[in-house]
Amino acid sequence: MTDTTHTTGTLARIEHLVTSGKFSLDGDEWDVDNNVWIIGDDTTVIVIDPSHDARAIAAAVGGREVAAILLSHGHDDHIRAVGEFVRTNGAPVYLNSNDRMLWNDVYPMLAPDHDIREGDTFTVADVTLTARHTPGHSPGSVSFYSAELGTVFTGDTLFQGGPGATGRLYSSFDTIIESITTQLLTLPAETVVRTGHGDTTTIGAEAPQRDEWIARGH
Repeated sequence: MTDTTHTTGTLARIEHLVTSGKFSLDGDEWDVDNNVWIIGDDTTVIVIDPSHDARAIAAAVGGREVAAILLSHGHDDHIRAVGEFVRTNGAPVYLNSNDRMLWNDVYPMLAPDHDIREGDTFTVADVTLTARHTPGHSPGSVSFYSAELGTVFTGDTLFQGGPGATGRLYSSFDTIIESITTQLLTLPAETVVRTGHGDTTTIGAEAPQRDEWIARGH
């Protein structure tokens, strides 16, 4: 089932699909539900993190053009379905190059089409997504902010209730706190935070908890 959010003042809409599968890292494996975000109109869309179920995501996209596949980071639950999904639409894949080692674990013979750099912009319908490099959960984690939509897609960097996990390979608690502080909590308080897993929140709801996160640590 796909949930759709219409934002007043824009032609673009945000569609939300939850897919389920496995996440594996450091020799461990977990069952996870992932949020897939589709942004666009009746003609063209951008897909953020097409996870687990390429067929379900392709069905949600329908006959629309996929202008870009944006990956918030390279953990396998976020990227393992990308290869199959691309075969349904031929869209270019974007990933920050600092997560190429994670990508290569899944796709050793295939490279993403483009690097995502700080400040890169992606336009669909009448809205723009701007990339904000937010490392910590992984070195190449990226969030995507749209002022027109009043939302930021944070992948696994910021969730309802705190930062993403950092007790794993290639992660850093101090770095994720710095990323959230400088790149996310500086956004307007009413900005809706659409995450890689779980429920949405707002910048205003999360900002007052920063000192508690630091005291809690990892």
